[in-house]
Amino acid sequence: MLDRRTLLTTALSLGAMELFPGLSFAQARPLVFATFTGSWEEAHKAVLVPAFRKETNNAPIVLDPMLSVDQIAKVSAAKSNPPIDVMLHDPGPALTALAQDLVEPFPVERSAAFKDLIPDAQDPNGPAAFFQVVGLTYNPDTVKTPPTSWADLWRPEYKGRVGITNMNSTLGTGFMVEIAKMHGGSESNIDPAFKAMEQLKPNLSAVAANPGALATLFQQGQVDISPGNFNAIQILKAKGVPVEFVAPKEGAIAFKTLIQIVKNSPNRELAFKLIEAAISEPVQTRLMQAPYLVVPTNTKVKMTGEIARVLAKDTDDLKKKFVFQDWKTINAQRPAWIERFNREIKL
Repeated sequence: MLDRRTLLTTALSLGAMELFPGLSFAQARPLVFATFTGSWEEAHKAVLVPAFRKETNNAPIVLDPMLSVDQIAKVSAAKSNPPIDVMLHDPGPALTALAQDLVEPFPVERSAAFKDLIPDAQDPNGPAAFFQVVGLTYNPDTVKTPPTSWADLWRPEYKGRVGITNMNSTLGTGFMVEIAKMHGGSESNIDPAFKAMEQLKPNLSAVAANPGALATLFQQGQVDISPGNFNAIQILKAKGVPVEFVAPKEGAIAFKTLIQIVKNSPNRELAFKLIEAAISEPVQTRLMQAPYLVVPTNTKVKMTGEIARVLAKDTDDLKKKFVFQDWKTINAQRPAWIERFNREIKL
């Protein structure tokens, strides 16, 4: 059965093939951008897609929102004729896509915006289009003294009120790595974090399957404090949920979200132009503003509003306050960690 998106894609492709008889079906289809679901899809639809169309004389584009693991599975299953042209990944899945030879190098030499990115975002296998930031989330109605450290989650007054996510998510894995570091571990030694989790169990109210499920627990009043994603918190606040975000004194965890051209894409030129728009100053400036509050990677973007108030005033301030983790080392052990977490951390 064909869904609406498939029918739309097919119709656009057939139209293009009529206009350009020499094109194959793969060459004729619109650019397919696999963005993330929820607020990311909304932000890209409202800001990035119009900017892309303006630069390409209204070239056809389809957003296909899905998790990174599903993007990799779809492209891996059809490497010679991929159904996606541009993928969006957190650092772990981005390395997986690279290891599976699913990524085309980004033509840095042709890019006008690449040099404007902060050095951490300048990846020739796919630049970072924005940062995601993990800190502490709390309900100010029930947590009267704002937390200042990851260690506050272990405070006895939060018995039965703490939420976390499992290690399937980048949020969950990043949090466990920071807890390991606090107790003498590292990206290659997660054991201290598992020992600390045993001590945290009396405080745990829930282990959410993903960040979205954790946000729902705040909405339902089932948790009062947790590790949390900055953007997810802003969405909750916009809905009227009593919730605040604070960067812990140990530093907020920051991870790059990379945008990559899929190898063997029939739309490589359009894919380049989409990425060029995504890392440009105008697009990142708009995405940084409400209601999107996306943390920029372009050094020309002047940080203002909630991002400047809560996270960083500029890119130099950002680099001082953010903690960047070694995802190459993490990735090598992550499947075993996830299996162990699912086995040991149960309520």
